[in-house]
Amino acid sequence: MKTYSKHWYISFICLLCLLFSPAILLAQKAKQKVLVMEIKSEIDPRTNRYTELAFDEATAIEADHVLLILDTFGGALNDADEIRTRILEYPKPVYVFINKDAASAGALISLACDSIYMAPGANIGAATVVGADGQAAPGKYQSYMRSIMRSTAEANGRNPRMAEAMVEASVDTTLSAGQVLSLTTSEAIKYGFCEGEAANMNEVLAKLNLQDAEIVTYQLSTTNKVISFFLNPFISGILLLVIIGGLYFELQTPGVGFPLAAAVVAGTLYLVPYYLNGLAENWEILLLVAGFILILLEVFVIPGFGVAGISGIALVIVSLVLVMVNNQNFDFTFVPSEQLMQSMASVVIGMVGAAIFIAFTWNRLVGSKAMQRLVLNNKFNSEEGYRSANTAEHLIGRVGIAHTRMMPNGRVMIDDVMYDAQARDGYIEKGDNVQVIDHTTFSLRVKKVG
Repeated sequence: MKTYSKHWYISFICLLCLLFSPAILLAQKAKQKVLVMEIKSEIDPRTNRYTELAFDEATAIEADHVLLILDTFGGALNDADEIRTRILEYPKPVYVFINKDAASAGALISLACDSIYMAPGANIGAATVVGADGQAAPGKYQSYMRSIMRSTAEANGRNPRMAEAMVEASVDTTLSAGQVLSLTTSEAIKYGFCEGEAANMNEVLAKLNLQDAEIVTYQLSTTNKVISFFLNPFISGILLLVIIGGLYFELQTPGVGFPLAAAVVAGTLYLVPYYLNGLAENWEILLLVAGFILILLEVFVIPGFGVAGISGIALVIVSLVLVMVNNQNFDFTFVPSEQLMQSMASVVIGMVGAAIFIAFTWNRLVGSKAMQRLVLNNKFNSEEGYRSANTAEHLIGRVGIAHTRMMPNGRVMIDDVMYDAQARDGYIEKGDNVQVIDHTTFSLRVKKVG
């Protein structure tokens, strides 16, 4: 009986395994997870960071496969090289679906993927390196591009000579006929550069036997969308206006705090997005800080306005422009000319706009009720030698002495009576003779005289 019972249980268990094994296999198959990312724009620091975040997400969710949907005419070589390296080093399979175009940097990225699928009418190739003027870059850049195209093709078992021919026409190949090589979908399949043709993402997944897999489409988080928003040159120009205007108002009304806070926030929103996207290098930020330090030294330490002030302004302008473009230590070979012009225009417009804003709003702002509530109003009693500027009409034209250094605000002594005053032009040293030319609600306006 024991032997019969034991055999009966074993048979029953085997029967259950046979009955439920298809369901178990289906469940295991359904557990396959695919992360999908899309690049449908120029290859630049933003797309570079996008792929970095996407691969981080794939690792976090433990995706089994990564599918890249690609449609690009190329972009920056250094960013494409970083994306290529990221794909080659990723431990899970990475596939690409070329939805029409994978030119230049896009071809390099595609060759790094484990499998390539192309839409009908798609193309891959034309990977010649061009400079900001659209002309072919010097030979050293072409040589480097040929090398990484060749090594990338070799890493995934593709013809390295044909990959090299996508960079320069001088490489012998029957297809290119003396021209830079580009392959159609059928040609790419014929010569082993493409695993198959597919009309859409679902067909690609079906060819990979992943039609039942869980699909996770990567989207930028709200924070990263906000960061991308502040990378807009127009927004950068507005932030520059706030930075310059805030610093000026804070220097004119020390102790208020709000203008300085606005400048600090605007500076953070200006620098952080460019830094996170790999545009703002540490040395560029240090250059900006050095510029501001020189300006502050000119204002508070060095009399007059000379080398330090001009040098500081020049450093600030140069650093703000460099932060916005993807230069390599002043090498602008791969920086599009329109991007460089946009950056320069943003900085100039921001600074000019700040100057215009200050000129038209300063007197109104200082006299507004909101500013009066923010400004610390000390009482200066007449017994202590102070007089109100509101009753200073009779002082216009009178001559006195600067009681303090004026940068441009300070105090003057007229007939042994002390008044708050503001220098009209430049700076006035303590002890210089001054003449009253006008007055405001809060102070006299004076100029230096003989």
